Amino acid sequence: MSNIHVIDHPLVQHKLTLMRRKDASTNSFRRLLGELATLMAYEVTRDMPLSDIEIETPLETMTGKVIDGKKLVLVSILRAGNGFLDGMLDVVPGARVGHIGLYRDPATLQPVEYYFKMPSGMNERDVIVVDPMLATGNSASAALARLKQTRPRSIKFVCLLAAPEGIATLQAAHPDVPIYTSAIDRQLDEHGYILPGLGDAGDRIFGTK
Repeated sequence: MSNIHVIDHPLVQHKLTLMRRKDASTNSFRRLLGELATLMAYEVTRDMPLSDIEIETPLETMTGKVIDGKKLVLVSILRAGNGFLDGMLDVVPGARVGHIGLYRDPATLQPVEYYFKMPSGMNERDVIVVDPMLATGNSASAALARLKQTRPRSIKFVCLLAAPEGIATLQAAHPDVPIYTSAIDRQLDEHGYILPGLGDAGDRIFGTK
């Protein structure tokens, strides 16, 4: 599991615990997710490439380092991934945004794509895929396979919670993609929910249940 990165910063763990509480309101859950996404973004972007530019300080000219946010693409797996976007964009406001829409076929239980929209020039871009829950891993695996068809420069997968089953699925299909998460929970239940988890992230973000 060398490409699994658990972000265990005390602030991350504190906010995650508050989100897990069943009595957390929609407003509170959404706000905490945005704050967590911002905190996690610092770790996920730690190795982003830098370039030198010349600037003038109030005292003299110097060479400073900057990241090229326009080369970064944040890809949301709809719909819950959208809850991650704003917090990440607070850190890298110049990033482009892509979307992948998937649903699970009730007969085959396999993910079916219904929407795919990416920026141009993906072969020159670094991609961070965001989805709060890595449960079975089937949707994430399908999303990464679809993304790889655009031949991006690199891909990372970021989730709030991961189940061992989802990690195993994703690593088997995409061993080259590092996974960033704030916690690895115990297991999935018979309905594919993460235990102890925090419930359905999409419903809790958007107040639809």
